[in-house]
Amino acid sequence: MNILAIDTSNQVLGVAVVRDQQILGEIKTNLSKNHSVRLMPAIDQLMRDVSMTPQELDQIFVAKGPGSYTGVRIGLATAKSMAWALDIPVVGVSSLEALAYQGRFFNGYICPFFDARRGLVFSGVYEWKNGQAELVYEETNLLMADLLERLSKEGKPVLFLSPDIQIFRETIEQQLGEQAIIPELAFHVADASHLVLAGTKKQAEPTHALTPNYLRLAEAEAKWLKQQKEQQENE
Repeated sequence: MNILAIDTSNQVLGVAVVRDQQILGEIKTNLSKNHSVRLMPAIDQLMRDVSMTPQELDQIFVAKGPGSYTGVRIGLATAKSMAWALDIPVVGVSSLEALAYQGRFFNGYICPFFDARRGLVFSGVYEWKNGQAELVYEETNLLMADLLERLSKEGKPVLFLSPDIQIFRETIEQQLGEQAIIPELAFHVADASHLVLAGTKKQAEPTHALTPNYLRLAEAEAKWLKQQKEQQENE
């Protein structure tokens, strides 16, 4: 089974090729550059490096969000286009769940999160059980202050993982103290190959039916819906 994994859901761009649970190759960059320009060249280079053609792929795994709206769309559009052209299944995997696999040997709660601005985060809380990450708190968009308050009441050690960890590090340490575990910065960057670990037991969706998981509307879309509602109320 040859699998291509794609993650452009945040600033990190990651692609990996996995064959029968063995990583053949992986490319990962953590740069503020345009994913739409760099993704296909990265895939092409990786496929060449592992001496594989697209026709040899059996499945594609892709990060479907939450994260950057633009980044999520780029990854999904590429994965779906390739899956449709090659007539192979595509599996969408939560970007938060894939990041949680960075803490798969941690004995406690695992809290991956992405900055959603204005004190908000995209986050879910996981715990490693039976060889996989199981949700303790559902993934949602909420205030970091509310998340930390809830975790503080649990009393369990919590491993925080995020490419945006520096934004919230002081707040986390102040509110949770020794209960909070914040590893070295390298652990906060997801590997595309973790999409395969996280998605192995997930069912592929019809290619056209796979949609982003933004966890909230884009600001422009939210404003448009609000305007439409106000117009209807005034008619």
